[in-house]
Amino acid sequence: MDEDIQDLVSPEEKRAVPVDKLAGVYIKIRDARAKLKSDYEAQDLELEEQMEVIEEQLLEACKSIGADSIRTAAGTVIRSIKSRYWTNDWDSMYDFVRKNDAFGLLERRIHQSNMKQFIEENPDLLPTGLNTDSRYSIVVRRSK
Repeated sequence: MDEDIQDLVSPEEKRAVPVDKLAGVYIKIRDARAKLKSDYEAQDLELEEQMEVIEEQLLEACKSIGADSIRTAAGTVIRSIKSRYWTNDWDSMYDFVRKNDAFGLLERRIHQSNMKQFIEENPDLLPTGLNTDSRYSIVVRRSK
């Protein structure tokens, strides 16, 4: 661990740390995390591409022998169909869901920024059961 960081997290050191130093160390940590993430993502992408090549070969092997699974010493290969659904016309989709009482077709989550704006514009109009968690957060911008 970087010495600056170690000084800040050392439990035996009880002195107040200057905000300037905290901000500088925060930026160092953020930069280190960004580099780690970038390196990880590049390596992960490479591995993902290799897996996709192998998956295509395994799909072809299943197709060529007409099998949905192939047992091997290394593991069992299973071919299945994965479907994904989406719409380009949300108004029609909402009408369809309403008319068919098919609300289970939609995921249950609240659009965070739209809800925030709604509450700001309608502070006395809140749905029953709405939970909220608000807390301060910190943003540190690099000096120019």
